[in-house]
Amino acid sequence: MLDRIGVLLASGELAEGQVLRADDLGVRFGVSRTVVREAVRVLESMGMVSSRRRVGTTVAPRSRWNVYDPLLIRWRLAGPGRDDQLRSLSELRAGFEPVAARYAAGRATPEQCGALTGAVMDMAVHGRSGDLDAYLDADVRFHRALLEATGNEMLAALADVVTEVLTGRTHHGLMPALPEPAAIRLHGDVAEAVGSGDADAAERAMRAIISEAAGAMLGPDQAVGGRGTRP
Repeated sequence: MLDRIGVLLASGELAEGQVLRADDLGVRFGVSRTVVREAVRVLESMGMVSSRRRVGTTVAPRSRWNVYDPLLIRWRLAGPGRDDQLRSLSELRAGFEPVAARYAAGRATPEQCGALTGAVMDMAVHGRSGDLDAYLDADVRFHRALLEATGNEMLAALADVVTEVLTGRTHHGLMPALPEPAAIRLHGDVAEAVGSGDADAAERAMRAIISEAAGAMLGPDQAVGGRGTRP
């Protein structure tokens, strides 16, 4: 229920200012008022709707939406505005992941370095076999471990945002059947640089990862730093 309404909101099919009646939603989706109420409560916590007595639930202006919420990112990636969302996310990642790699190079524990290396090894194995779900799991583990290795809780909290980007890329057919070996090597370069404490190399390799991913999803002109975007 939540996903179905969320996708309609994110796509604009349920427009800003539109009033949503609980009874109408229940009939439309074939669910009880309790289910509708719980879904609306979550959407309200995300800033997507507001509820008032004797008025009902109103679709809130997009400027009030929590654009960092992983659910909203997922819904936007499932809709017609996917390219715009991917572009925004790629630019966001370019702003914090290379810096995160630099910090990780100076702060990662031996266990975190091992987690990065292990994730890269799994990416290589699953990339060769074409098991994209297993590859995705390893890719997510890599980026989550990197952000945690910064020792910065604000950066670590962005792991869910990155996870939704990687998941959306896989689930919406934006990944090649066999992941690019060059991309896997770049992840390995990051892991090696973090392990050796080379902050410059870690930042450089991470920036290359994001540029490669953006180019693969949006085309070379849309890669971060390319003609279609500003670094």
